[in-house]
Amino acid sequence: MKRILIIALSIFTLTVSGQDKYNYVHFNKLTEVVGTEFVIASIENLGKLLNTKSRYLLFINTKTGESSQVDFPNDASIGKIEQVKIDSLEINLIVVSAKTVDLDGKSGIDWNYPTQIIILSPDRKEKTQITESKFFVRKWIVNNLTGTIVVTGHYDTNNNGKYDKTDKNEIHVYDLKTIKMISKI
Repeated sequence: MKRILIIALSIFTLTVSGQDKYNYVHFNKLTEVVGTEFVIASIENLGKLLNTKSRYLLFINTKTGESSQVDFPNDASIGKIEQVKIDSLEINLIVVSAKTVDLDGKSGIDWNYPTQIIILSPDRKEKTQITESKFFVRKWIVNNLTGTIVVTGHYDTNNNGKYDKTDKNEIHVYDLKTIKMISKI
């Protein structure tokens, strides 16, 4: 009887996780939004077992101390955050590259999944994903003279999760003033 009790208590102990009283907060990057009073902090909240509880960008108003956040899926991966400010074209926005889509809806977002380009207004009130969820962004660059963003990448045409010869490579050009695609090459 003692053995059964010890085994039962051992199994119970191994299957119960501790209370999640304390979260670990990682401030991964701080970015100044030039020409505004905002600073962007990239934040990741980790639980006791180091699983991600939440992931977001926090827009901090350095004048008032107020903050607001732009949420991303817990298993998302936030990459490059860059401000594009072209005064002559009246463009001021934030470009974020991030993996935010779980293609199969089962296993969560991992490094094999596509990167998307997301455009945010400098005050975070507007958020637009400009690339399609199934388009795998490889590189992107902003042309400051024309106010466009050029994005290279591919579509996984055979849905095997790998980049191979049969995949369709494309270059997309977007107008940053209207946040619309100009052309596919």
